[in-house]
Amino acid sequence: MSMMKKIAITAVLAAGVNLMGTVPAYAQLRVEVSGVGSMQIPVAIAAFGNESMTPQQISSIIKDDLSRSGYFKIIDTGAVMTETTPVNFDEWKQRGAEALVVGSVQTLADGRFDVRYKLLDTIKSSTLSGFAVATPPTNTRITAHKIADDIYEKLTGVRGAFSTRIAYVTKSGSEYRLEVADADGDGVKVALRSNEPIISPAWSADGTKVAYVSFEAKKPVVWVQNLVTGERRVVANYKGSNSAPAWSPDGSRLAIALSRDGLTQIYSVGADGSDLKKLTSSSSIDTEPQFSADGQSIYFLSDRSGGPQIYRMSANGGEAKRVTFNGSYNITPRISPDGNTLAYISRREGKFQLYALDLASGQEQRLSDTSKDESPSFSPNGRYIMYATESGRRGALAVVSIDGKVKQRLTVQAGDIREPTWGPFMK
Repeated sequence: MSMMKKIAITAVLAAGVNLMGTVPAYAQLRVEVSGVGSMQIPVAIAAFGNESMTPQQISSIIKDDLSRSGYFKIIDTGAVMTETTPVNFDEWKQRGAEALVVGSVQTLADGRFDVRYKLLDTIKSSTLSGFAVATPPTNTRITAHKIADDIYEKLTGVRGAFSTRIAYVTKSGSEYRLEVADADGDGVKVALRSNEPIISPAWSADGTKVAYVSFEAKKPVVWVQNLVTGERRVVANYKGSNSAPAWSPDGSRLAIALSRDGLTQIYSVGADGSDLKKLTSSSSIDTEPQFSADGQSIYFLSDRSGGPQIYRMSANGGEAKRVTFNGSYNITPRISPDGNTLAYISRREGKFQLYALDLASGQEQRLSDTSKDESPSFSPNGRYIMYATESGRRGALAVVSIDGKVKQRLTVQAGDIREPTWGPFMK
């Protein structure tokens, strides 16, 4: 929801709050894909040897990941091929494959799986990549995602983001849930649930914590929760509204928006809630701060020019320079990991849509064709943007490639889903 709506939300019924691990996992997200990349790489993926012993077929997960990305044309080998199977490279070239993925699974004495994989270049008749990893059965999907990440990186030159996670808020009846899932919508876990609204989740750079705004105290308060231990703490509970948390890249501080002195302004605060510093002192509403990728700047939303526009200032405050000039209403700035692209929601002709601005050239591109978009979030490799939209009058998540060609829609069977944030690369 927009900055104005977030500030105006009032609390609903008081309720208890439960943490991750005390509630069952919920149904995974349903993913629909449309469109393909401007260039598709043909890849043959064989069934892995003995993969029927794993909870989910590793080769199927790899196929799904690469297909969903829009940048690969999958060629089914129709056969099992392990990393030791002799390969006739000319045959695969004739079938149109530029690369071939093979592998196997073995059971280790301690119950773990020994997963081996190899990526072959059929054009050069050589091995491009490969590795072996011992994984517990519960991590089968993660291992498959990591193999897909390696294939994506070796064939495109860009790091894959299949093994990353997303967080979002689902509303079902009177219950709000902060949920965490794999990037493909599987493996859903509930981090928090409440009968009060939860908004504005934001991942820390190390992927262990999420900051968010909860209304459980009948007002907006900024919390930080450790996703590993479930421990949570208040980092901003001042008079008025406490909103819009955003992490510094080093994880030491949060940029937040507070109305403690009247109009909402930008502050920074230590991740433990200490050392509050005021960064803006304008006669306008300043909110929705976002650190730049290098941590040196903060992008934020302000109506100081008459309507909401996006500005940039030093991370220590000071003079702000306007960044968006097209359209009279631009909100929710998000900066790409390489610092080159600004994503935001723009209202034009009554539609709220996702736009991306190349900061060097000033060229702007509309990326969505829906009309009620909000909360954009870049994938950690910068190739995709996830955002909230509506599908059949219910909240849904969507993903679009930064060139606008590949689109995904993520929905749940019951309830609204909103406020997405894409997590970082995991160590």
